Parts: sequence; C-alpha cells; structure tokens
Amino acid sequence: MSTSRGPSVRQRRLAAELRRLRERKGLTGDEVAERLAWSTAKVSRIENARTGAKIGDVRRLLDLYEIDGSRRDDLISLAHDAAQRGWWEDYRDLPSELADFIALESEATAVREWGSTVFPGLLQTESYARHVIGGWSDLATLPPQELERRLEVRMRRRELLHKAHPLELSAVLDEAVLQRRIGDQKVMREQLEHLCRMTELPNVTVQILPLDAAHSVLAESFILLEFSPVHDILFPDIVHTESLTISHFADEAVTHMYRLAYSSLADQALDTTESRRRIIEARDAW
Repeated sequence: MSTSRGPSVRQRRLAAELRRLRERKGLTGDEVAERLAWSTAKVSRIENARTGAKIGDVRRLLDLYEIDGSRRDDLISLAHDAAQRGWWEDYRDLPSELADFIALESEATAVREWGSTVFPGLLQTESYARHVIGGWSDLATLPPQELERRLEVRMRRRELLHKAHPLELSAVLDEAVLQRRIGDQKVMREQLEHLCRMTELPNVTVQILPLDAAHSVLAESFILLEFSPVHDILFPDIVHTESLTISHFADEAVTHMYRLAYSSLADQALDTTESRRRIIEARDAW
C-alpha cells in the first residue's frame, strides 16, 4: 500500500506564487539555479510542490526576486504554515489518495456535495460509518485494526464542522439515501437523528432530491471543494469523485461543469425546511 503524501494546499499556494514571481522577474529555472548555486531540479521541485520549501530557501528566493515589505512577510508566514504537519500524517497506513483528499478538505472554505449512495462522510455517525467502511473492507480485505483506524480518521474529519471558523457544508442527497439500509434499523434511525441535529448548525445545509422529482442531472456522487484566498494567493476549486477502484480529482477545466451540476441539483431539490421534514419522516419510518 502506498503511503506517499501529496502536497498540502498551503504548499501548492506557495509553490505557485514562487513560480509566478520568478516569471515576473523574467528568469528561467536554470538561471535561478545558477544564481543560487542550486540544481535546476531543486528549483523545479519547489515550484511544483514536489518537495517542501525550507524557510531559508524561500528567503533566498524572495531576495533574488526583490520581494520585501508586507508581501515578503506574507510569503514567509505562508512558508511556515506550509511546513506544518497535518494530523492525518500520523496515520501512515492511509492510502495516498485518501490522505491527499483529507489534506485538501482540511483547508477548504466550503464543500458542495451531491450524495447519491450514502450520507456524506462529514455527516455520518460512528455506527453508520463503521458499516460503510466495513463494506469496503469486504472488498479490500482490510484487517480489523486498519478498519478501526479508518473509522477513527472519519470521525476526526467531522471536527471541521465545529472548529472556530467551521467549514461550510452544503449537501444535496438523493432521497434513496434516506431509505437505503446500512446496518440495521437502529443504525439508520440514529443516523437520521444525527442528520437532523446537524442541519441545525448555521454552517450546514442539507437538501433532499425526491425520487419523484424531475432529474435533469444524472451524475455520480461528487464533492466540490472551494478555497478562499490566503495572503491574496488564489487556489482553484477542486472536484473529487470516487468509484470502487478509483479516487479521482477532476481537472480544473471541468470543475465549472460540476458547479453547474450542483446548482441544478440544488434547484430541483426540496428547500431546507421541506427537506428537514422529509428527513424526520424517514427517521420515524425506521
């Protein structure tokens, strides 16, 4: 199992800005390497976030690009942030695709999710999540200890909704998700009760797309991650999709299509008040 770790959003922001500053200065990677007595490969690795940029190296680059004042302070601060380890890096047995997704999710400002099969991971109870992850275990033959660690990771991810500046989560769920049994009746009732409580949070919005509503968008489940600027450095929104065998981050060019798909699904879904009523009915039915 691969345990490699992709760059964090902070590392990618820093790398992109350092590349932009070099280009604005009219220098090539080879020229930067020559002036700093580095290899061209080192410059490339830093600018493509394939390696973490050391603070001293960032200072030397900013000196070369003649960046000072508040802009320099912002970039040094970003470099310090980028050097921080994420909590998920303590789980070295996580697949690299899952670790990469958690790294992106942890720095997102907002998440738009279309759920056609199960409840969003950030809204799952421990019992429900155990059965969902256990289903994957049947296919991937995860040992019991690893299954428990995956469950622990999923529960820790939920903290994003309760931190000082919480993640904004908007989800549209196919009504079939409310009726699809995962575990037993107790698990489903507990899950739906938890969902009701979560909809009371100001940063959580849940809409239900009824089975008898017109479905103009027939799409697999997807998650749209949105990022606010940090130190005036932009980072593109990212779409994540998943199948039995593939965890996929869509190209930036197709992100807009998924944004339109989400807007269409939200327009066709019930409003939040009627959605909550539908959730309560499903809970009581279980």
